[in-house]
Amino acid sequence: MEQQEKTYFGEVGHGLKTLYTGLKVTMKEYFTPKSTEQYPENRKTTLHVAKRHRGRLVFKRNEDGSYKCTACTLCEKTCPNGTIKIVSEMVTNEETGKKKRELRDYQYHLGDCMFCQLCTNACNFDAIEFTNDFENAVFDKNALILHLDKEVYKGGSLPNIIDGGAPMEIGKFNTKTK
Repeated sequence: MEQQEKTYFGEVGHGLKTLYTGLKVTMKEYFTPKSTEQYPENRKTTLHVAKRHRGRLVFKRNEDGSYKCTACTLCEKTCPNGTIKIVSEMVTNEETGKKKRELRDYQYHLGDCMFCQLCTNACNFDAIEFTNDFENAVFDKNALILHLDKEVYKGGSLPNIIDGGAPMEIGKFNTKTK
């Protein structure tokens, strides 16, 4: 391959041309009207969250309110960064005499989670799932450690968050032009 050698003034001309292109894009964006979605004030009426968004891990419950987890620790073993800690013990059933593993504590650290969904894929009993609740900001890092077996998730602070929040309307936002 043969390289083309440019002269000094050819390089300066090329530099000025790219500078003009960059300034043209900058000026075009500078004069276009900006719009801002009013998130904290109008989030209940306009915010749409995809149903498949992974926001936080929760236990699936039966109709009677009991959880489906059997403390098999598959989710704990597949978690790549140790977000899930399961404490269980073997309990003997007095009627049948059979031993059964019983869950004592299911600890999930929301702040360390990568939201990779490997734990939900590994669960053979369909006991855990990710919800699309994304408002999990706290001031204390210890508040991000959740005990899923002790809490019953009833939805986030937004209405219909599990169904996706506000209805999706493409191109229409509650915006304020600056």
